[in-house]
Amino acid sequence: MSTKYVFITGGVASSLGKGITAASLGRLLKARGYRVAIQKFDPYLNVDPGTMNPYQHGEVFVTEDGAETDLDLGHYERFVDENLTRFSSVTSGQVYFSVLKRERAGGYQGGTVQIIPHITDEIKQKIRRVAQGVDVVITEIGGTVGDIEGQSFIEAIRQFQWEVAPEDRLFIHVTLIPYLKSSQELKTKPTQHSVKELQGMGIQPGMLVCRSDYPIPQDMRNKLALFCNVPPHCIIQNLDAPSLYQVPLMLEKERFADKVCALLGLPERRPDLADWEEMVERFQNPQRQVTIALVGKYIQLHDAYLSVVEALSHGGIAHRARVRIQWVASDDLVEPEQAAARLGDVQGILVPGGFGGRGTEGMLEAARYARERGVPYLGICLGMQMAVIEFARHVAGMEGANSTEFDPNTPYPVIHLMEDQEGLQQTGGTMRLGGYGCRLEAGSLIGSLYPQADIVERHRHRYEFNNRYLDRLREAGLRAAGRNPERNLVEAVELDGHPWFVGVQFHPEFKSRPNRPHPLFAGLVRAALDYADRQSRSGQ
Repeated sequence: MSTKYVFITGGVASSLGKGITAASLGRLLKARGYRVAIQKFDPYLNVDPGTMNPYQHGEVFVTEDGAETDLDLGHYERFVDENLTRFSSVTSGQVYFSVLKRERAGGYQGGTVQIIPHITDEIKQKIRRVAQGVDVVITEIGGTVGDIEGQSFIEAIRQFQWEVAPEDRLFIHVTLIPYLKSSQELKTKPTQHSVKELQGMGIQPGMLVCRSDYPIPQDMRNKLALFCNVPPHCIIQNLDAPSLYQVPLMLEKERFADKVCALLGLPERRPDLADWEEMVERFQNPQRQVTIALVGKYIQLHDAYLSVVEALSHGGIAHRARVRIQWVASDDLVEPEQAAARLGDVQGILVPGGFGGRGTEGMLEAARYARERGVPYLGICLGMQMAVIEFARHVAGMEGANSTEFDPNTPYPVIHLMEDQEGLQQTGGTMRLGGYGCRLEAGSLIGSLYPQADIVERHRHRYEFNNRYLDRLREAGLRAAGRNPERNLVEAVELDGHPWFVGVQFHPEFKSRPNRPHPLFAGLVRAALDYADRQSRSGQ
């Protein structure tokens, strides 16, 4: 059987959920036994989002092979439960960079380099390179049809449709059916115009996925079919859902994947969604609730911590608990009194990653509050580093340990720049990116959470624990609970005598799945529930 290609475009407005549509389709096809690859094409000219402001782009998702990618890849991995690669993320910047490097090396033999065919050929090559060993390739085109920066991608997939058999490709257009309060009716005209725009660029969608606040009646589907040249049964409604994880089940009721398989000539198969249905049922019917403070630098845009938020939700699902996140700006926790006021009613504290010195003093106070009050604490990357610095200053007697900028000239640089980053700060460095091994210490708290001692976790950092101070910190009660066996890099720390205090240099949130919660997040939620029980027994 030849590989099938599905292209998902968006119209009318941005943020309609193309990524969730792609991820849901991937889950539904995988549930039918098909091998699926998913990729995202982003029109921006940055090579990747690694240097972009979190307030503009949201979180940077990191793949196992070390690519800094769009956050939609996180949705793909969580839904399809497969580790993606750098080939799953393509930007206009990457495409142009590849073409220009080839031109400078004489790869075009002195010919004039143009959008067509050179840029579009490069895009098509990036579509094909993920197709090996899979049944279906799902490609999401970022942005909205009509955006000037996305035209080269639309042109490339227009050409691609004629390079494969008609039954091997399908265009799905995600669009909006708005509801006007004044007339109290749904309106199809924006979708008609969006499809017309797409048709004008040489692409006829075979299916429409219509986002709507209200159910779309059959007569409206018939109208859309008439004006958009799409069969009525291929017009799928996608209503708002309380949880993203309910979307695949809602689309399954619309027979979305069955219709995709029919259009692609794939054999009809009964899906196995039992584990997904059980997960959604646990999410919808929690038996308890805990509040966990997320103390971060970029909380004004919650998407900056999207994977952390989702991983906390997964941890709650594991224990039939609803996790309520209390968003706390680290800039607001400068004094111990402020920490007590903002964190006094939470059952757990999480300090995520970040870059730069702003807000780190507040993270130190959050770690101190958790340490002194026995509140469950999880520090991720920068959050671990802040916990180490706080402990060094206030417990180990290392006054002046690290300034907030990690100045190596401080008396005690307990966190220092990685050796391979020396001299590279001005050029951005290379950072430690992607999956690296970690060996967990026998008898440690974190070791009890994982099913095995040797693990692989994803990284995104350029500072690390300074082993020079390991013995002194250990004597004071902070121990290394996990290390990279190749470089002896400290990957995880714990506090003696604390009910649950863990800091990790890696980013566990990137590997959490709704039906397979990450051990650290499941452990944090369990610890928060236990802390709530202790509070209840003590009458607090």
